[in-house]
Amino acid sequence: MTTRPHSAGRYAPSPSGRLHIGNLRTALIAYGLAVRSGRRFVMRVEDIDRVKEGAAADQLADLAALGITWQHPELYQSTRAEAHQQALAELTRRSLTYECYCSRKDILAAPTAPHTPPGSYPGTCRDISETERERARERLAAAGRSPSIRLRADTRSFTVTEQIVGVSPIAPEDATTSYTGVVDDFVLRRGDGVLAYNLVAVLDDAYQGVDQVCRGDDLFASAPRQAYLAAILGVTEPVYAHVPLVVNEEGARLAKRDGSVTLPQLIEAGWTTGDVIEWCATSLALPRVRTAEDFVAECSLSALRAACGPHVFAPPTP
Repeated sequence: MTTRPHSAGRYAPSPSGRLHIGNLRTALIAYGLAVRSGRRFVMRVEDIDRVKEGAAADQLADLAALGITWQHPELYQSTRAEAHQQALAELTRRSLTYECYCSRKDILAAPTAPHTPPGSYPGTCRDISETERERARERLAAAGRSPSIRLRADTRSFTVTEQIVGVSPIAPEDATTSYTGVVDDFVLRRGDGVLAYNLVAVLDDAYQGVDQVCRGDDLFASAPRQAYLAAILGVTEPVYAHVPLVVNEEGARLAKRDGSVTLPQLIEAGWTTGDVIEWCATSLALPRVRTAEDFVAECSLSALRAACGPHVFAPPTP
């Protein structure tokens, strides 16, 4: 196995509540891919927005209970606020940002270019005059709102490197494919002053040495935006590994309201941590392993490429 001491994979939950089995499965996969590729595995608590008291400690305890280990200490995103603000200020100094006065409703109602995904920003506020900006600021202030800040992108698309989606299961383990997706003038700071995920995640991945991002394939379309931002910030563009989601019996994304889906709930229903790991493994068509160590041994990219599509989780009855 090649050792990459300066490279890392990561898991980065938001501490908004307990992790469900789909989250735990993604964490196991991210851990497995990092360890198998000789990378460090790091943990980041993304605590700058939705935070529930005690949730971070609960999440870390659940991950440790499964046997996942990471380089300590874990990074709390809120401790990097000054660096995040400095990066935004630098982008502004380079004339790569502008204020936006649009609501979500305005954006959805605005005409967009053909083949542009719904919700992509059409550039409404990009080149308006200073007089128009002053009027827009006054209008927002009267409504108790503030403008957001968007990136002034100089491209409409960007290409990323993907390790799972679109790669043949019979391809070599180190095979990758390229995906070119839309880049719009995405938000860097929300109107409420909170810095956007796209900015802080890219900055913190670079800070932690992350060059492999494993996550759910619901975030696949956002990868080009994030890789483009990494490029203009002059930091490493990671390779991506997007994995299928775990869904409920109706085919919707699994949520905590779907029943016994968190580790404590599953244990209360009679499961063990070994049962959880075994379910995660078999949902990916891996052998019936019951420890994190054995999961890592089986969690190859080739196997993950063959596990196409979402997998249904039917919660046990307590």
